[in-house]
Amino acid sequence: MATSHDEVVAFLKADAEAGVADARTIITHISTVLLIGERAFKLKRPVALPYVDFSTPEKRLAACERELLLNRRTAPMLYLAVHRITRESNGGLAFDGAGQLVDAVVEMVRFDGNGLFDTMAGEGRLTPALMTALAQRIAAFHAEAEIDRSRGGARAMAGVLDINARGLALTNLFSAEDVATLNGACQAALIGHGALLDARGREGKIRRCHGDLHLRNICLVDGVPTLFDCLEFDEALATTDVLYDLAFVLMDLWHRGLQGCANTLLNRFLDETGDEEGLPLLPFFIAVRATVRAHVVALQARGTSVDAGARRAEAQSYLDLALACLWPCEPRLVAVGGLSGSGKSSVAAAVAPEIGPVPGARILASDRLRKRRFGVAAETRLAPEAYRPEVSAAVYAQMSEDAARILRLGHGVVTDAVFDREPDREHIEKVAIQAGVRFQGLWLEAGLDTLIRRVEARRHDASDATADIVRQQAIRRPTSVGWPRLDAEAGPEAVSREARHIVGSRPPRLA
Repeated sequence: MATSHDEVVAFLKADAEAGVADARTIITHISTVLLIGERAFKLKRPVALPYVDFSTPEKRLAACERELLLNRRTAPMLYLAVHRITRESNGGLAFDGAGQLVDAVVEMVRFDGNGLFDTMAGEGRLTPALMTALAQRIAAFHAEAEIDRSRGGARAMAGVLDINARGLALTNLFSAEDVATLNGACQAALIGHGALLDARGREGKIRRCHGDLHLRNICLVDGVPTLFDCLEFDEALATTDVLYDLAFVLMDLWHRGLQGCANTLLNRFLDETGDEEGLPLLPFFIAVRATVRAHVVALQARGTSVDAGARRAEAQSYLDLALACLWPCEPRLVAVGGLSGSGKSSVAAAVAPEIGPVPGARILASDRLRKRRFGVAAETRLAPEAYRPEVSAAVYAQMSEDAARILRLGHGVVTDAVFDREPDREHIEKVAIQAGVRFQGLWLEAGLDTLIRRVEARRHDASDATADIVRQQAIRRPTSVGWPRLDAEAGPEAVSREARHIVGSRPPRLA
């Protein structure tokens, strides 16, 4: 007796919905998800597509078991079990019965949809603190993910570019000129980055990653960002460079106009991993991710008459982003100085998305560099000995060295430090001169009372500054710095707006 997908769905609904009012169904091209009370039941649709084959009960069972195993790496609290759906001797269907296997289902805990990062992004609820927590979670996951030295590298990315080229050709939506330009730029980037891609494979940067890490696959569980619904059906696509995995969510944030969130996520991820040598790859990786979304959404628009116009516009916006990411963008160096409490970190975060290639500049903050030097978390308070003059000199030297190295990689840099000593200001400007890039310094000025009030109000901050430290800084406050002075007494939005005006905005195609 043949069993249809609809029959299995009806069985699950009838079995689970009794007395449950809060139930709904989500259907995608390869899955059906039943949200019933406090549980979610996920079925594989019986499809055979070029990239996935769920055509038999045995294949669907294997895929469900793989999904459970892989997603328990990041969300064990959500993924509970796999159940066999069987045809019993009485002709009925059963959970884990003794009869013939006809299907399989993944049982999950249903989470609050308001905690989905896709929803939170649309409502403006993603914060720097959440980006920090997400970066830490992704970095920890990547550190534990299995290394695969047989995959990845330039050859694997060439395969992705081939898939993209064929996908774009099928859509008939984009102009031939745009498609040719994008394909050519991607191939040129692949050639230019081939050696680095292969080297990262040898260094263990190719791992069994999430593979589908966008905002709809991240949620809050007990207040913690949680990655779920990883790519389980294609090992080749999911076994990638860790930065290519990260690039999906960076692209998603940037495409939604959340450039600040994307830049914060990148910087906190690099704080955790130190993987700055891979920065040259990010514009390419983000462009490839945007291209994937462009042709997928374009094909979806062709297959529906509902909101087809909006879908076509969305597809074009992804293509435009991909093209913009591959447009040459010169690196720059911006230095933000001022006494503690003047708002340097806020200004640095505001201007960083405008600097250099996507997703904006690497922020080198003296507070974070000092904490890293002593091997503690950014929010851990250091002893006074950590602020001896010789230690501070070493921190500034490290900041300049790191800035020079990142600029050589072709990426932008924003440095965030007090910079109250003229030699430190001269040294950071010299870094830009030696790198052959444009330099811009910004000095934030505020009254002593304002500075003290702000540092005393800080909680869970990377800075250890106290009111006494601010008073000591004020004694040696420079009278002339040679950088534009910003009135930091104004609110953070006004100061950041003025800083962006001085620094200059990103070209419109990437804004």
